[in-house]
Amino acid sequence: MLSLQNNRIEKKFAELKSRNQKGLICYVLGGYPDASTSEKIISSIVDGGADFIEIGIPFSDPIADGPTIQEASFKALKKGINPDICLGIVRATRKRYPELPIVIMTYSNILQKKGFRKFMEIAKEAGVDGFVLPDMTIEESREYLEYSKNLELASVFLVAPNTSNFRIKRTLEVSTGFVYVVSVYGTTGMRNSFNEYTLTAIRNIKKLSSNKSNISVGFGISRPHHIKLMSKYGADAVIVGSAIIKLIDDNKDESIDCLQDKLKKYIKSLKAACKNNN
Repeated sequence: MLSLQNNRIEKKFAELKSRNQKGLICYVLGGYPDASTSEKIISSIVDGGADFIEIGIPFSDPIADGPTIQEASFKALKKGINPDICLGIVRATRKRYPELPIVIMTYSNILQKKGFRKFMEIAKEAGVDGFVLPDMTIEESREYLEYSKNLELASVFLVAPNTSNFRIKRTLEVSTGFVYVVSVYGTTGMRNSFNEYTLTAIRNIKKLSSNKSNISVGFGISRPHHIKLMSKYGADAVIVGSAIIKLIDDNKDESIDCLQDKLKKYIKSLKAACKNNN
């Protein structure tokens, strides 16, 4: 795994490891339910203890996303949320939290439309620290990786429980910032429990990385005991997304203050599970 010494993601992981803590990566959909509420949601999550924020840019064909995030994405697109609005949210967040690691999660077409280099330069200027592009294959990533390296942006690739060891090693070689381990087969979404294959996969990926990569596990994580479990098997961080979107949906008729309070309490409970892990 390549290292980006000046990248906020790398710095945060180093800081967490020095404190014997696991990282909490929280996903929000940019502009959902609207742009100004989106900024307030991010603030509540960060104030609740999130270590990293992953901001999704809505896309018309979000193949990696489950029904909760897909539905939110379609609603956001209907309201006219676009990449520029999402980067505006990044700018506002960066201004408020200068040291917060911010990752953009979207699909290659979004970058391709403007031109990879141009989009990534604008994103860097806005305060982005890296990208998660689920549909970006290693085979097609040469230019993307070149621009990422030049701009000191993290390029996060995904591996799944059924990914071959050869492929995992290739992913570990090209990923920067962290490696996104998909905990289950299929798409994102909340789950009550995890199969043995998930835990075996995390342990295997950790072993193949020789403990050098930041292993971050996502898809289905929503409760403190999930975090404890993933940590036990070698995760350096967990990614929580659908549960946050669901909490927003469940409280859409409440006041913004009430929503912010509930989000903050929820994130605090998750972050507490990230501490004091041996």
